[in-house]
Amino acid sequence: MRRAGPFSSRGATRNLSGRASCFSRRPVAPSPMAVILHLDMDAFFASVEQHDEPSLKGKPVIIGHHHRGVVSAASYEARVYGVRSAMPVSEAKRRCPHGVFLPGNRRRYSEVSRIVMETLGRFSPLVEPASIDEAYVDITGSQTLFGPPETMARAMKADIREATGLPCSVGVAPVKFIAKIASDYDKPDGLTIVTPETALDFLGPLPVSKIPGVGKRAEESLARLGIRVVADIRRHEPEFLARHCGKWGLDLYDKAHARGSAVVCTDREAKSVSAENTFEADTADRDILAAWLLKQAERVGRELRQESLRGRTVTIKLKFNTFKQITRSRTLAEPTASDSAIFETARALLDAEPLPHPLRLIGVGVSQFGEPHRQLALLEPPGKTQARHDAQIDAALDRIRDKFGKAAIMRGRLFEYERNGERKEE
Repeated sequence: MRRAGPFSSRGATRNLSGRASCFSRRPVAPSPMAVILHLDMDAFFASVEQHDEPSLKGKPVIIGHHHRGVVSAASYEARVYGVRSAMPVSEAKRRCPHGVFLPGNRRRYSEVSRIVMETLGRFSPLVEPASIDEAYVDITGSQTLFGPPETMARAMKADIREATGLPCSVGVAPVKFIAKIASDYDKPDGLTIVTPETALDFLGPLPVSKIPGVGKRAEESLARLGIRVVADIRRHEPEFLARHCGKWGLDLYDKAHARGSAVVCTDREAKSVSAENTFEADTADRDILAAWLLKQAERVGRELRQESLRGRTVTIKLKFNTFKQITRSRTLAEPTASDSAIFETARALLDAEPLPHPLRLIGVGVSQFGEPHRQLALLEPPGKTQARHDAQIDAALDRIRDKFGKAAIMRGRLFEYERNGERKEE
C-alpha cells in the first residue's frame, strides 16, 4: 500500500488492487500505544442472503417484508435508491418497488456471525463482539506473530471471506471509537488505518455526526453553537462545552482530541434477550395479544436455553397506534429460562395494564441474568416441582424443533391462531 505524501484534505490514498486507505504521512516507528481493530461486516443480513442465493447477487435486497415494520438491512444495490436500515418498509417499497423484500433468517445470521468471531479469535484472544456483525479486536500484542496492522488486517479480511464468502470493512486506530469511524470510512470492503500521529488530522474534517453518540438532535444543538465538524470542537475550551452540553460536552472534547478507551472487553455478557412483532392490523383483543406473548416467550426461552442463560426480570413492550410506547417489568424471585414462567409473568403484566388505544406492536424480554444470593432452605421451595416439570417440557420441545423444525410442534392454545392465519411473524 502506498503511503500518502503531503497530507491532503481527504487525507487518504487508495491502492486500487487492495482498496486500503492509510492516514500516515510517513513511516512511523513502533509505538507502545494500543492498536485497536474494528471489523464491520458489509450489509451483513443482505450479504448473507445474496451469498446463500446467488440469483440475488446484484439485486436490491431488503430485509423486512412486513408493510408495517422497518428495514433491518439493505444491500448496497438497494441503498442507491435511498433505502436504509430502520426505515419503514412502506417507505422502502415506495423508493425501491422492484426490490427483493425478505423476512430474514436470524438463525442463519447468528451462525455466520459465530464463524466471523471464531476467525477473529485466531488473530487475537482479545475480541469484543459489539453486535452480531461487528467487533473490536486488540491486536497490540499480535504483531510479532502476524506482522504490522495492515498485513494483519488484510489477512483477517481474506480469512473471513474464505470462511463465509462475505466482504467486511476494517478500521485500525489507537482507540476504539476512531477504529469504528475508520471501518465506516471506505465501505464496502474497505481498510482504513489511522495512526496516533494522524488521528487529529483524520478526525478534523469529519462531520460531528460521525462521532458515536452524536445523533440528529445533538448535531442540531452543536450547529447552533457553530460546531459542524470535529475540528470546530477544538476551538472551544472544555468549560464552554460543559456549560452548554453538560458532562457529555467534556466527553465530546476528549473525542475531538482523539482521546478515548482502548480497552477491549472479552467477557461482555448479554444484557437481555427479547422478541417483538408488529401486527398486520392494530388490536386491543387481549386473547390475541396473549397469543403473541406466548409465541414470543417461546422464542425468548429457547434462545436463553441455547445460550445457557436464565434471567430474573421479565419486561413487556407495548406500542399503541398513537405511537406512544411503554414498558412494564416484574422481577422474579428466581432466574428462569422457562417458556411458561416468562409467558405467565408477561401475561400478568399485560392484564394489569389498561389499553386506552389498540396496539400496533407487542414484545417481551428477559434480563438481569445470573443467580441471586439466597439462603439455603431445608424444604424444597414452593413451585420448585412445577419449575422442574416445565423445564422437562421445554427440553422436549427444543429437541423436537431441533430435529424437525420450529413448526413441527406447537402448544394447543396457539393452534387456532396458526390455522386461521391470524398470526404472521416478520
